[in-house]
Amino acid sequence: MTVTGVRVELPSNTPIVLLREQTGVRFLPIWVGTVEAMSISSAMEGAEPPRPQTHDLMLSIIEALGAKAVRIVVTELRDSVFFANLIFEQDGQEIVVSSRPSDAIALSVRSGIPVFARLAVLDEAGIEIETESEEEASEEEIERFREMLEGITVDDFIDPDEAP
Repeated sequence: MTVTGVRVELPSNTPIVLLREQTGVRFLPIWVGTVEAMSISSAMEGAEPPRPQTHDLMLSIIEALGAKAVRIVVTELRDSVFFANLIFEQDGQEIVVSSRPSDAIALSVRSGIPVFARLAVLDEAGIEIETESEEEASEEEIERFREMLEGITVDDFIDPDEAP
Protein backbone atom coordinates (compact mmCIF):
# COMPACT_ATOMS: atom_id res chain seq x y z
CA MET A 1 0.00 0.00 0.00
CA THR A 2 1.05 3.58 -0.53
CA VAL A 3 0.14 6.27 2.00
CA THR A 4 -1.34 8.94 -0.27
CA GLY A 5 -2.08 11.43 2.47
CA VAL A 6 -4.43 12.71 5.10
CA ARG A 7 -7.87 13.83 4.00
CA VAL A 8 -10.94 15.23 5.72
CA GLU A 9 -14.21 13.38 5.32
CA LEU A 10 -17.15 15.69 4.84
CA PRO A 11 -19.54 16.66 6.31
CA SER A 12 -18.22 15.34 9.64
CA ASN A 13 -14.72 16.88 9.20
CA THR A 14 -13.23 13.60 10.37
CA PRO A 15 -9.60 13.04 9.33
CA ILE A 16 -8.79 9.91 7.38
CA VAL A 17 -5.55 8.44 6.10
CA LEU A 18 -5.89 7.22 2.57
CA LEU A 19 -3.90 4.16 1.53
CA ARG A 20 -3.74 3.09 -2.12
CA GLU A 21 -3.06 -0.32 -3.61
CA GLN A 22 0.26 -0.32 -5.43
CA THR A 23 -0.89 -2.86 -7.99
CA GLY A 24 -4.62 -2.10 -8.11
CA VAL A 25 -7.19 0.64 -8.17
CA ARG A 26 -8.56 0.48 -4.66
CA PHE A 27 -8.03 2.89 -1.80
CA LEU A 28 -8.39 2.09 1.88
CA PRO A 29 -9.71 5.02 3.96
CA ILE A 30 -8.85 4.69 7.64
CA TRP A 31 -10.42 7.08 10.10
CA VAL A 32 -7.87 8.50 12.53
CA GLY A 33 -7.73 10.96 15.39
CA THR A 34 -6.74 14.56 14.86
CA VAL A 35 -3.42 14.20 16.69
CA GLU A 36 -2.44 11.17 14.63
CA ALA A 37 -3.56 12.90 11.42
CA MET A 38 -1.35 15.88 12.26
CA SER A 39 1.57 13.56 13.03
CA ILE A 40 1.22 11.68 9.73
CA SER A 41 0.67 14.83 7.70
CA SER A 42 3.64 16.70 9.16
CA ALA A 43 5.94 13.71 8.61
CA MET A 44 4.76 13.38 5.00
CA GLU A 45 5.53 17.06 4.47
CA GLY A 46 9.02 16.54 5.90
CA ALA A 47 8.48 18.89 8.85
CA GLU A 48 11.21 18.66 11.48
CA PRO A 49 9.83 19.36 14.96
CA PRO A 50 12.15 21.17 17.37
CA ARG A 51 11.71 18.30 19.85
CA PRO A 52 10.85 14.64 19.15
CA GLN A 53 7.14 13.98 18.90
CA THR A 54 5.56 10.77 20.23
CA HIS A 55 6.10 8.74 17.05
CA ASP A 56 9.68 9.99 16.71
CA LEU A 57 10.26 8.92 20.31
CA MET A 58 8.80 5.48 19.57
CA LEU A 59 11.26 4.98 16.72
CA SER A 60 14.15 6.10 18.92
CA ILE A 61 13.16 3.63 21.63
CA ILE A 62 12.82 0.80 19.11
CA GLU A 63 16.30 1.51 17.74
CA ALA A 64 17.81 1.93 21.22
CA LEU A 65 16.53 -1.53 22.12
CA GLY A 66 18.31 -3.00 19.09
CA ALA A 67 15.17 -3.67 17.09
CA LYS A 68 14.19 -2.51 13.64
CA ALA A 69 10.67 -1.86 12.35
CA VAL A 70 10.29 -3.82 9.11
CA ARG A 71 6.63 -3.49 8.06
CA ILE A 72 3.10 -2.81 9.15
CA VAL A 73 0.03 -4.79 8.18
CA VAL A 74 -3.57 -3.62 8.42
CA THR A 75 -4.97 -6.95 9.57
CA GLU A 76 -8.70 -6.60 10.02
CA LEU A 77 -11.79 -4.47 10.23
CA ARG A 78 -14.03 -5.41 13.12
CA ASP A 79 -17.13 -3.44 14.18
CA SER A 80 -15.97 -0.52 11.98
CA VAL A 81 -12.56 -0.44 13.72
CA PHE A 82 -9.33 -1.18 11.85
CA PHE A 83 -6.56 -3.22 13.47
CA ALA A 84 -2.89 -3.41 12.50
CA ASN A 85 0.34 -5.13 13.45
CA LEU A 86 3.80 -3.62 13.65
CA ILE A 87 6.44 -6.14 12.74
CA PHE A 88 9.93 -5.71 14.18
CA GLU A 89 13.12 -7.64 13.83
CA GLN A 90 15.47 -8.10 16.73
CA ASP A 91 18.38 -10.53 16.88
CA GLY A 92 17.09 -12.31 13.78
CA GLN A 93 13.61 -12.88 15.21
CA GLU A 94 10.34 -11.29 14.16
CA ILE A 95 8.31 -9.59 16.85
CA VAL A 96 4.66 -8.76 16.14
CA VAL A 97 2.99 -5.99 18.14
CA SER A 98 -0.68 -5.07 17.85
CA SER A 99 -1.18 -1.41 16.97
CA ARG A 100 -3.72 1.14 15.93
CA PRO A 101 -3.26 1.66 12.19
CA SER A 102 -2.82 5.40 12.73
CA ASP A 103 0.20 4.89 15.00
CA ALA A 104 1.67 2.26 12.70
CA ILE A 105 1.25 4.55 9.67
CA ALA A 106 2.83 7.45 11.57
CA LEU A 107 5.87 5.23 12.19
CA SER A 108 5.86 4.13 8.56
CA VAL A 109 5.97 7.63 7.09
CA ARG A 110 8.87 8.49 9.43
CA SER A 111 10.91 5.37 8.82
CA GLY A 112 9.99 4.35 5.30
CA ILE A 113 8.85 0.86 6.32
CA PRO A 114 6.30 -0.64 3.93
CA VAL A 115 2.58 -0.74 4.61
CA PHE A 116 0.50 -3.79 3.73
CA ALA A 117 -3.19 -4.59 4.09
CA ARG A 118 -4.71 -8.05 4.08
CA LEU A 119 -6.83 -8.75 1.01
CA ALA A 120 -9.85 -9.48 3.20
CA VAL A 121 -9.64 -5.92 4.59
CA LEU A 122 -9.33 -4.44 1.09
CA ASP A 123 -12.23 -6.56 -0.14
CA GLU A 124 -14.40 -5.37 2.74
CA ALA A 125 -13.42 -1.70 3.02
CA GLY A 126 -11.54 -0.83 -0.17
CA ILE A 127 -13.09 1.76 -2.45
CA GLU A 128 -12.37 3.00 -5.95
CA ILE A 129 -11.82 6.74 -6.32
CA GLU A 130 -11.64 8.69 -9.55
CA THR A 131 -8.03 9.86 -9.80
CA GLU A 132 -8.14 12.19 -12.82
CA SER A 133 -7.46 15.28 -10.74
CA GLU A 134 -5.95 13.64 -7.68
CA GLU A 135 -3.49 16.49 -7.18
CA GLU A 136 -6.28 19.09 -7.19
CA ALA A 137 -8.40 16.97 -4.84
CA SER A 138 -5.37 16.51 -2.59
CA GLU A 139 -4.80 20.26 -2.37
CA GLU A 140 -8.48 20.82 -1.57
CA GLU A 141 -8.40 18.17 1.16
CA ILE A 142 -5.22 19.60 2.66
CA GLU A 143 -6.81 23.05 2.77
CA ARG A 144 -9.93 21.67 4.51
CA PHE A 145 -7.70 19.80 6.98
CA ARG A 146 -5.79 23.00 7.76
CA GLU A 147 -9.06 24.91 8.26
CA MET A 148 -10.24 22.21 10.67
CA LEU A 149 -6.95 22.40 12.59
CA GLU A 150 -7.22 26.19 12.93
CA GLY A 151 -10.27 25.72 15.14
CA ILE A 152 -8.55 23.25 17.48
CA THR A 153 -7.09 24.36 20.79
CA VAL A 154 -5.14 22.55 23.50
CA ASP A 155 -8.36 22.39 25.52
CA ASP A 156 -9.82 20.04 22.88
CA PHE A 157 -7.32 17.38 24.04
CA ILE A 158 -7.84 17.80 27.78
CA ASP A 159 -10.21 15.38 29.46
CA PRO A 160 -12.60 17.60 31.48
CA ASP A 161 -12.58 15.01 34.28
CA GLU A 162 -8.80 15.32 34.58
CA ALA A 163 -8.51 19.09 34.12
CA PRO A 164 -6.88 20.99 36.99
